Amino acid sequence: MKRHYFISDDLDELDRVEAELESEGLDKPQIHVYSEDDTGVDTHEHLHNVEAVLKKDVVHGTELGALIGVAAAALVLLIAWMSGLPETVTWVPFIFLAIVALGFCTWEGGLFGIQEMHHDFKQFRDELKSGKHVLFVDIEPNQVSALQRVIARHPQVRNAGTGSATPGFVIKAQRKWKEFVHTMP
Repeated sequence: MKRHYFISDDLDELDRVEAELESEGLDKPQIHVYSEDDTGVDTHEHLHNVEAVLKKDVVHGTELGALIGVAAAALVLLIAWMSGLPETVTWVPFIFLAIVALGFCTWEGGLFGIQEMHHDFKQFRDELKSGKHVLFVDIEPNQVSALQRVIARHPQVRNAGTGSATPGFVIKAQRKWKEFVHTMP
């Protein structure tokens, strides 16, 4: 899958684009709008807003913190081993310290991430601040022509590049969940 980004300053236009994409066979989990105007997005029938937590870089920050934590834990254990202290004191305090270092660094990474805009959207920071909206569509290769047809009918929606998409299995799981929920009595 590949992600295609588009920018517009008109939520009504993006609502029409999303409706047309859905009529072309794209699913709602494939289409999102990132906007500073959450209320405006929520008032449109077809627009699928990015969740607030996904607008922040929590996951990326937590992953980076965990990598640093693994290095810190390894350093604690290496220093303990090289000092020879575990032979007299036991390994328990050093293993505990390594676990605490890993947990603390992971937690701090998440806290730093929650303060930052998601790394995939930093390139659109200026457009978002100026009131524009970013539509992004995760598509499979066989859906490219449908996307191009729809976008061609909307000249006000400007192409803003491509990027890595949500993994296909996540979108399939969202589809299955939607089907499951709709079959509930």
